[in-house]
Amino acid sequence: MAGERLMVHGIELEAVRRGKGRPILALHGFDTIDPDAPFLDLLGRHREVVAPSSPGFGNSPRPKDFDKVYDLVHLYLAALDKLVLVDPLGIKISDRETADILDIFNRSPDIVRRASWHDPDRVAPDYNTMSDEALVVRARNREALCLYAWHPYMYNPQLARWLGRIKIPTLLVWGASDGVVSPDYGRAYARLIPGSRFALIEGAGHHPEIEQPEAFVEQVAAFLEE
Repeated sequence: MAGERLMVHGIELEAVRRGKGRPILALHGFDTIDPDAPFLDLLGRHREVVAPSSPGFGNSPRPKDFDKVYDLVHLYLAALDKLVLVDPLGIKISDRETADILDIFNRSPDIVRRASWHDPDRVAPDYNTMSDEALVVRARNREALCLYAWHPYMYNPQLARWLGRIKIPTLLVWGASDGVVSPDYGRAYARLIPGSRFALIEGAGHHPEIEQPEAFVEQVAAFLEE
């Protein structure tokens, strides 16, 4: 780690750091982690937090042949010995006619906004007030998300079977008001990971670490201390 860059298997990534101690690798979802997000400082009181931007996201370069979820898996897998999943996607739990995951690309921005947050007027990003630099980052995030997760949309048909091979302690944290992937989807996810725990956070949507940072860090810190 040098400054705010992180070398992982020869790929240089931008990264945010907080705190000291045994490191926590914080991997983002749809968008990169905001360096000003309060949960970073709260979690940094317990451990060192290292939050990289994956290749193609934020200001991290993407190698030309790096374009599949498997590339991301191989990039980070060796670094993990505990796992906390926060409102994750990736599995199909219903029949082919039932949408388990909100289509964030083809639904109206207002629907996506209301589904993503418990209180969107308080915490949802306001694109009209963002700097040009921040808007470019958001655009790169969306472009990279399309590249990695467009087809099949946001899930891997084999993942449900692979989850049973996870042998490390695992916590799933879910926002009770998540309209992108519901808590029932989360409970189904947890049942596929042997010995995993499921924690529901009230007053939060798809991003409990943003809407309820204190409750989120309390859950994660207690899990890590055990």
